[in-house]
Amino acid sequence: MAKHIPVRTMADVKEPLVLFLIGMRINTFWRVWEWLPSFLAMGPMIVELYKNPELGFLSARTEMAGRTITVIQYWKSFEALEAYAANAERKHRPAWTAFYKRATSGTGAVGIYHETYVIRPGEVESLYVDMPSGFGLGGAVGSVPVGPRTESARERKG
Repeated sequence: MAKHIPVRTMADVKEPLVLFLIGMRINTFWRVWEWLPSFLAMGPMIVELYKNPELGFLSARTEMAGRTITVIQYWKSFEALEAYAANAERKHRPAWTAFYKRATSGTGAVGIYHETYVIRPGEVESLYVDMPSGFGLGGAVGSVPVGPRTESARERKG
């Protein structure tokens, strides 16, 4: 487990970047053969992304809540994310094609979703207290200590 930093910090956003949420919801647990391939496909993609920083991927974290699994990803740009998703030589495109073939069977055993947000300097606020240095947006772009001019959320937003 990563050691927490015992001071208040905030993400140091100097350039635009992208927050990408991608996830799946298991709608029918017993149809394992329909949702397990989607579940297993994400791990190799994340490994591929960490091994190839030139793709524009910054970091990721996986969260589980009941039937829903979400991977929170940070990217250098929407264009980098889009290029990765469309590249047939990378792990995403074949996994998406396989999922789509299974999904068109109409059983609805697994749902998937994604949301994409552009984060710009001066339009984001963050605060980390006693959190590990690699956590969240601060982990993706670096963090700086909260100071006299960044005490409130409004001040941190810029």
